[in-house]
Amino acid sequence: MITAIVLIKTSVDRIPEIAEQIASLESVSEVFSVTGTYDLIAMVRVREHEDLADVIPGRISKIPGVEATDTHVAFRTYSQHDLEAAFAIGLDS
Repeated sequence: MITAIVLIKTSVDRIPEIAEQIASLESVSEVFSVTGTYDLIAMVRVREHEDLADVIPGRISKIPGVEATDTHVAFRTYSQHDLEAAFAIGLDS
């Protein structure tokens, strides 16, 4: 199983709508908003790298209103608290 953290940039007024669309994707296990460079974080769990490529550029990047994405493959599962703490101290750069 591969876990990826997808950072998503969008306009603030579209966060709820885009978060809902991302959360409805089959491989997405969590979506939550943060303040900072990126507006949303999605936790994506897939079986293979090919599946990851399909979910990220193939589905998330094409959602209307998504301005940019950045993907980080993780070797452990992070909680929402872990990621919010990392972003709060500036580890997102």
